[in-house]
Amino acid sequence: MLRRLRFLSQQQTVKISLQNAAEGLALFGPQDKHLRLILGRTDAHVMSREAEIVITGESIEVERLQQLFNVLLQLIRGNIILSERDILYALDLAQEWKVEELLDLFKGEIAVTYRGKPIRVKTIGQRHYVSTIKKRDIVFGVGPAGTGKTYLAVVLAVSALKEGSVKRIVLTRPAVEAGENLGFLPGDLQEKVDPYLRPLYDALYDVMGLEQVGKALERGLIEIAPLAYMRGRTLDDAFIILDEAQNTTPEQMKMFLTRLGFGSKMVITGDITQIDLPRGKRSGLVEAGQILSDIKEIGFVHFAEQDVVRHSLVQKIITAYQKESENQG
Repeated sequence: MLRRLRFLSQQQTVKISLQNAAEGLALFGPQDKHLRLILGRTDAHVMSREAEIVITGESIEVERLQQLFNVLLQLIRGNIILSERDILYALDLAQEWKVEELLDLFKGEIAVTYRGKPIRVKTIGQRHYVSTIKKRDIVFGVGPAGTGKTYLAVVLAVSALKEGSVKRIVLTRPAVEAGENLGFLPGDLQEKVDPYLRPLYDALYDVMGLEQVGKALERGLIEIAPLAYMRGRTLDDAFIILDEAQNTTPEQMKMFLTRLGFGSKMVITGDITQIDLPRGKRSGLVEAGQILSDIKEIGFVHFAEQDVVRHSLVQKIITAYQKESENQG
């Protein structure tokens, strides 16, 4: 055991060649921002000298960083522009010796935005979510805000519509803030429900563009409505997304799930840490997870804080709240 510890603590130096100076700039980030993130997670010493990176430190740390830099360089050489979030996620994977999985994540695109920007999965959790939606007719995506649950579901819905595998998209969420009773609010129905459905519109606009979304809504190819308006319907050949499902009651969830028709696919997304139901009311999302977990045809994907793809501070905020909740528990 002692000999093993001595071996691990041996100092080692490794050099990684760069093809040009631009690679070093892309790798280390603006004002070396990415490099500082990396150095904050290791005791090894990293420096750039001419057309190479020199890593010095304990053998195991040097090997870990060598693998990390080689993967990041492969992504850069594939014309991938790395963000701060990508570097942080790569560091998380590197700790578990899984950083090479990043290559698969960035390899394929699931769609493109209306501006032509490729849409890719950014975490292993997102990749599992996308593959589960493609395989199953009903999928629950449960996890914190910022993990791409709704956005990716909308992307896949639009792709299915374009491919002709469904004839329409139905997007819904409970208007719990108005108690599902929208009558007292000013304006017509559209004006009343729009504030509660805005995140769904935002995702559609990003993927399809404002003009195309408007045309699809006019033609009935896309329908956006509060959950209360789903009652009594059967939805055939549709891609149906229920967002903010943690705010459904068990009765509403059962009603929604039984709307599934032939040739249809359902995705239910929610965050069980952000339930806004009145005190004492059970969440339909929580109950569905307990009741339906043994039905193998239904997919359940649980996201973790590592899957958050927003600003890095969002991930830290979620982790801090999670710790506080655990302490109180």
